[in-house]
Amino acid sequence: MGIANGIRKQARKIAIGERHTSAWAQSLRETAEELPPPPVHRLEKDGLDISMAWAIIGIFAILGLAAVYMMSLILIPITLAVVVGMILGLAAENLGKMGVPRLANAFLLSSAVALVIALLANSLVGPLTMLANEAPAFVERTISRIMPYLERIEWLHITPATFESGPMSIGALLENTGNVLHLVTTSLTPALVQGLIFFAALLLFLASRVNLRKTIIMTFRTRTQRLAAIRVINAVEQVLGFYFATASLIYVGLGVVMTVIAYASGLSAPVLWGFFAFLSSFIPYLGITLMTLSVAIAGIITYDAFIVGLMPAAAFFTVHLVMENLIFPAVMGRRLEINPFIVFLAILFWTWMWGAVGAMLALPLSLIVMTIIEELLIEERPQPQLPK
Repeated sequence: MGIANGIRKQARKIAIGERHTSAWAQSLRETAEELPPPPVHRLEKDGLDISMAWAIIGIFAILGLAAVYMMSLILIPITLAVVVGMILGLAAENLGKMGVPRLANAFLLSSAVALVIALLANSLVGPLTMLANEAPAFVERTISRIMPYLERIEWLHITPATFESGPMSIGALLENTGNVLHLVTTSLTPALVQGLIFFAALLLFLASRVNLRKTIIMTFRTRTQRLAAIRVINAVEQVLGFYFATASLIYVGLGVVMTVIAYASGLSAPVLWGFFAFLSSFIPYLGITLMTLSVAIAGIITYDAFIVGLMPAAAFFTVHLVMENLIFPAVMGRRLEINPFIVFLAILFWTWMWGAVGAMLALPLSLIVMTIIEELLIEERPQPQLPK
């Protein structure tokens, strides 16, 4: 066996290093070709080895999730900036074709995002201030309206005296409201830090978008892998851009309809209701559920008749149902369909990890993963003929 391996090595050296070989070298190469291949020794793994391998993978996965959770202060704005930058990828590409420099391109798009956020915040200052000023009266009115329904549930043992003293009294509720406001105030500084990180990351991502694409593509060695990387990056940007541009237009219409419903129903702060309807629509299932329950509670508090109080929530739910099941599929088509159960699990997971921002990032992250899987793992789909 050692002689055979020596013959093979010598023949390989001759084949690589010499162009003109002698008769002895030619006979050596022919002898090496006639020799049987060396035996392949396979290491058999038992169940314990496989369990150990999966245990190591599980430990690293848990450590990775713990790192993502602990670094949420930094990872949330950076991830949000990357997603928003990829959504704006088509706009950045069009501005680049028009001759706009990359730095100016990034500055214009990031400034546009900041302007939209500032306009939304400015339009919500008035309704939120009014809602904060009316909080005591709102709590009293809510208790008086819900009390008849709570008294019917005997096992709760709730009576009007429950809200006169103890932890559920109006004073305690208002005190807890103050604690919540204090908590929001103390969380304002981290929110500002995350906002600065978001805009800085968005500006830098848009400015270095082309170079970052080239770096990612050139990390692969073969031409086939580089072409696959180009295809994946382009597909992700197209899917995100098309989805959120179309969804934003549809959900703006839903927000306008909700504003009209709130105004016609006599609900306070109709603009705020419209904004919440627009924002909650980007969180599948959970957003519509919370929004419908909130409108139902507000309607019950506003009207004396129970059925009349539920009519605004019923109207909003019907409009949202029509948009999600008729208008949305007709515009989007079937190429962006995701398994609803997977989306639901993704929303629960990212809400648990990153809170409300994680719930909003669950859908774009699911779209990114779905696009990568479709572009890389589905081979039976017809592929375009690429030049050689």
